[in-house]
Amino acid sequence: MTSRPAFARIFAAMTSIPQTIPETTEDVEIGTGRGLESRVVVFNCDCHTYQQVIDLFCRYIPGMTPRKAFELAYRIDHEGQAVVYSGPLELAEDIASKLAGGGLRVVVQ
Repeated sequence: MTSRPAFARIFAAMTSIPQTIPETTEDVEIGTGRGLESRVVVFNCDCHTYQQVIDLFCRYIPGMTPRKAFELAYRIDHEGQAVVYSGPLELAEDIASKLAGGGLRVVVQ
């Protein structure tokens, strides 16, 4: 008497069980990385005044207001860092470059 290998018995058992295809609950898009959301993070460096940081934020970050810039500067001063912008990678890199040009410690994530 020959016996089937274990994997053959398991496969045979699996194929005899009715299989249900799960219903799709969400659509996921897979891209090449262009247009994905990126974050600009600014770190505390103790070398700029609040006003200097506020001016840089208002000059280079789209839609930034002096009030929001102050809140972010305060968070950076007290927590060590803050996300100052979230959006497309290309724009995040441009903003980060300009803020770094102003002397801020910055990274794009």
